[in-house]
Amino acid sequence: MQQIFSFIIKNSNRLLFLLLLGISLSLTIQSHSFHRSKVISSANFLSGGVYEQINAFDEYLHLKEQNDELAMENANLKSLLFKTQDSTKVPDLENLKGVEPEDIVVAKVIHNSFNVYENFLTLNAGSKKGVKPDMGVVNSLGIVGITDNVSANYSTVISILNIKSQINAKIKNSDHFGSLNWNGKSTGYVQLIDVPRLATVKKGDTIVTGGQSVIFPENIGIGTISKLETDTETHYYTITVKLFNDMTNLGHVYIIKSGNSEEIKNLEKQGKDE
Repeated sequence: MQQIFSFIIKNSNRLLFLLLLGISLSLTIQSHSFHRSKVISSANFLSGGVYEQINAFDEYLHLKEQNDELAMENANLKSLLFKTQDSTKVPDLENLKGVEPEDIVVAKVIHNSFNVYENFLTLNAGSKKGVKPDMGVVNSLGIVGITDNVSANYSTVISILNIKSQINAKIKNSDHFGSLNWNGKSTGYVQLIDVPRLATVKKGDTIVTGGQSVIFPENIGIGTISKLETDTETHYYTITVKLFNDMTNLGHVYIIKSGNSEEIKNLEKQGKDE
């Protein structure tokens, strides 16, 4: 306490000056509207800057929640796109079921290999969310791969950039099918083989899923034709397809459940056994 009094006495002139200066400024601001408006404007500027920084920090904390909401919204939109039927086919009521929102599992790619011959992805969704082996995996641009091994909370996916991958695909608005493979070279291109030369096909045509398997719905985008070659022995086309997807840069994906897959597999198995 004595030190406080000593400080006040020692600096009494300065403290008195500051007190009088504060009183004079206060009186000036209160008696002059111009000065008062300037002070208020400065205070608003300072508080606005502080509030803006607080709001920016708050938005940063909620980015994950917003991303998850956007992913769910995209999943619902994808389910509507999957219901679009090929214009060359006559719509059948049994084939218009499409993919319902509850049949889509939203997942995130937590590991992605693309620089070896047998590439795989790892997703943060597993059996707890209904994921099983042999389910199609897509994103907003097109197909990604097929689920392989599944644990409670994670699953691995055979990438379309895998030399062992084989996916049924076709030329859009056509009934000419082929098998989609990867030759192990470029991450931006895959090959569609076994397309008959009778098919009307040209560079720039779109390649989509064929719908002849229980894994992918029909007409999901894959890519566009960039090159056409003819096998001299089989007289079938070998088509180079430029992928819609950048397989080196994947975020959220959608795992498609197929409610009828087990029934179809069992039926086909019975046919083979007989």
